[in-house]
Amino acid sequence: MKTQAAEFNLIEKYFLPLSNGGAGAFNLKDDAASLDLPANQSLIVTTDALVENVHFLSSDAPEDIAAKLLSVNLSDLAAMGAKPLSYNLILGASKNITERWIKLFSDSLATEQRKYSISLIGGDTVRSNGPLFLGITAMGFLEKGTELRRFGAKVTDDIWVSGVIGDAAAGLKIAKGELGVANNDYEQYLLSKYRRPIPRIELGLKLKGIANATIDVSDGLISDLAHICRFSKLGAKVFLDSIPISEALVEVVKVDRNYYELVLNGGDDFELLFTADKSSYDEILSISSNLEVPITKIGELNRLDRINILDSDGVGFNLKKSGYSHF
Repeated sequence: MKTQAAEFNLIEKYFLPLSNGGAGAFNLKDDAASLDLPANQSLIVTTDALVENVHFLSSDAPEDIAAKLLSVNLSDLAAMGAKPLSYNLILGASKNITERWIKLFSDSLATEQRKYSISLIGGDTVRSNGPLFLGITAMGFLEKGTELRRFGAKVTDDIWVSGVIGDAAAGLKIAKGELGVANNDYEQYLLSKYRRPIPRIELGLKLKGIANATIDVSDGLISDLAHICRFSKLGAKVFLDSIPISEALVEVVKVDRNYYELVLNGGDDFELLFTADKSSYDEILSISSNLEVPITKIGELNRLDRINILDSDGVGFNLKKSGYSHF
């Protein structure tokens, strides 16, 4: 990437194949791409960036970084109830990034994009004098007017979350050497949840017409719930013992209850957190069964101006800090 010719060679060798010959990508040779949408569909666009030693570690494998980069963007589409269509890629390569690294990174992107039947349509590659940084703008589509939104929650709604919470934060602590887990299988599982989150695309599609407010859990369970509450001017009651955590994380929490902070504040789970009318209870459980994705009721909304976290005895659990923020 030292010269323009070298940059174009890398694009043609490693990134052009990701376009899959799509007509609108123009072989990545033009200044922009062209997108065709089905009739009566809206384009949904989202952008997320990952920065070295902020969102991933320098020691993380390029394959894992690529998978996470795509997944966190697709998770935003899932939270809107959109079907993925295509994406743009930004690569800000630091000085230690080699062609071998780029090959492994692009190979992983190819594997991941096949899972969602999407392709690359453009982007940019630059040299960074600082850390490695990457970004994706992901595009999806849905029927006009059917978007899932963060606001719209109702005071009578139940609060639900998919999957399990806290694993990614525990995995990050393991990767940084800040947490030890005696069981190697549990350790590897937690690391995988940090490195390779799974966007809940199919669940997002199924929640349209059911969820009143939806968000993906990126900054932390309580922090993201606070967004829903703030936008709808409501409060919430969360039942601590109802929050779904994995068998692996149970081993961590039972040793030190302070690790409940990971569950409530850890972030990077990229599960879907949503509210729905109580009458949707059975339908939500049916969706859970059909998709083979756990979905758990963890609380209820109310008219208070705060979020109360209660244990099984009804005693409040006080958080030491709120979820992750860049600023």
